[in-house]
Amino acid sequence: MKPTRFETAIALIDKANSEDINTYQVAGIEYPKELLYSQRMTRKLLQFDPDASKALQIAARAQHICRWKIARKEYPMDRVGYLKWRETLKKMHADLTVDILKQVGFDEQFSDRVKAIILKKLIKKNEESQKLEDTICLVFLDYYYDEFLEKHSEEKIIDILKKTWVKMSDKGHQAALKLPFSEKGLALVKQAIS
Repeated sequence: MKPTRFETAIALIDKANSEDINTYQVAGIEYPKELLYSQRMTRKLLQFDPDASKALQIAARAQHICRWKIARKEYPMDRVGYLKWRETLKKMHADLTVDILKQVGFDEQFSDRVKAIILKKLIKKNEESQKLEDTICLVFLDYYYDEFLEKHSEEKIIDILKKTWVKMSDKGHQAALKLPFSEKGLALVKQAIS
């Protein structure tokens, strides 16, 4: 059976992310970092919202597409440099995804919708942009938070958790509090949200 446009788009996003020069190890196996991240985004989105639209599923899968191509060190190592880097990345992720969508035959209206979700336009007002943000936060908390705990001071972690919490919806908060945190991880989450 011929794959659908949606399946082809996902396969092309995965192909692009499989070229990541950075790797991440899980249970002794090396994965291309952004390929693993994108698959975790899909898994977490579908746990969080089993009825997620195809547009939102594509946006989640492509949220970090080819992220390694624009290095953080290309921008000043301060808050302004960080924010500029993030904005440049978001635009690149959106543009690469739109190119894939056009290639597989999606119309401009669908492509624009995916682009708006990736750019997180009207977050808190656009339901799909908010669901993407919730998914990003849940993926961080579920898969990367414990590792982050080892590398940073409690003060910095609490600050990051506070910023993360503000970005999330009430439904996102409920999902986050059901995650299997370590004892230390949960204590810091409680401090951050109290």
